[in-house]
Amino acid sequence: MNPLVRKFLGLNWVVVITMAGLLAFGVFAIYSASWSRDDWGSGKPPWDKQLLHIALGTAVFFLTSLVDYRWIRWLSVPIYLAGVVFLVMLHLGMGTTLSGAESWLKFPGLPQFQPSQVAIVGGIMLLAVALGELHRLHPIFRNHLLRLVISMLIVGVPFVLIALEPDVGSACVWAPVAAFMLLVANIPFRYLTVITLVALILMPIVYWFGLQDYQKDRIRVFLKAIQGQEIDTRDEAFATHRVITAIGSGGWEGKGHKGARIKQLDEDAKTMSELGLVGAAVDRSDFIFGVIAEEHGYRGSMIMITSFLLLLLQCLYIAFYSRDQTGRLLVVGGVTLLFVHIFMNIGMAIQLVPITGLPLPFISSGGTFVIICMFLLGLVESVWIHRDEEVGTDKSLLY
Repeated sequence: MNPLVRKFLGLNWVVVITMAGLLAFGVFAIYSASWSRDDWGSGKPPWDKQLLHIALGTAVFFLTSLVDYRWIRWLSVPIYLAGVVFLVMLHLGMGTTLSGAESWLKFPGLPQFQPSQVAIVGGIMLLAVALGELHRLHPIFRNHLLRLVISMLIVGVPFVLIALEPDVGSACVWAPVAAFMLLVANIPFRYLTVITLVALILMPIVYWFGLQDYQKDRIRVFLKAIQGQEIDTRDEAFATHRVITAIGSGGWEGKGHKGARIKQLDEDAKTMSELGLVGAAVDRSDFIFGVIAEEHGYRGSMIMITSFLLLLLQCLYIAFYSRDQTGRLLVVGGVTLLFVHIFMNIGMAIQLVPITGLPLPFISSGGTFVIICMFLLGLVESVWIHRDEEVGTDKSLLY
């Protein structure tokens, strides 16, 4: 049998099918959030753009899956450096401002993209290589403190640049990703404990001197809500109130998607998302869970969450069968990134966490993040496909 065909048949099809189901559900959710309005400007509607991004992401996914990750890892340094350079370009005023943050770049002839996502995926790859293979170069890199310092430098540069955009939500993704990768890399727990305590000490300083006023308002609204205090639903808590109302109105079965019948319905029969009340600018991205919960209810929401759970558990299963530490770290970094986005996106919709502006993987509208997520799952599949291959002795491959 052709080796390429054997690799293709050796894919973990549970991951592939679950990912495909989530992507298809995401396109339908974006259509539901945008169909009744024409607020996306000129050009293709958002669901058509999402299909185009998925097509590109599919090519990236299968290419990444079928190539041994021991070769793909050499891209870690270029991707990381490219992400850092792109972030520096943002701070030089070359980016596009959206929602108060200069977080996007646009090159002639190319669609705009989010450099923070490029920097994070490059950081995960570089951190996996540093923790998994540097010790093979020289015994000095087996020192836990030195490995920790190198890891903090890798994480710290993009973290600071992203936080200063300001995009604190994307920057904070680094904390759990780095923590779990360091834990899997056998960094002593005492070091991790000290880092955690220092981070907790710095949090009040960051709050008072590092956050914008609107970011402080989000945290204050969250704290008031969980304490049962009165909040102004017409001002600072406007978005949160609308999303929670939409979610609660869905009930068990949801209101359903009106589709082509919407023109025959009066305003009272339309859902809040169809009326543009779930945040017309973000209901297909940051608050897409509100649209899903309103139309499909608790039942549909739990099916989606269960699909995410199946995907993440299957990825962790793959991590246990990795042939080396580098592959295991790649999987853990990717799984943690996806989990944090899922938890934070759904959590901010149901007022479990403050609003962070993180998209829902495979569901939310957005080209850069969809392709990045599919690339990460491609790395996971590469770890699975090549799990039984013996580790070589070629020093050029750091083995």
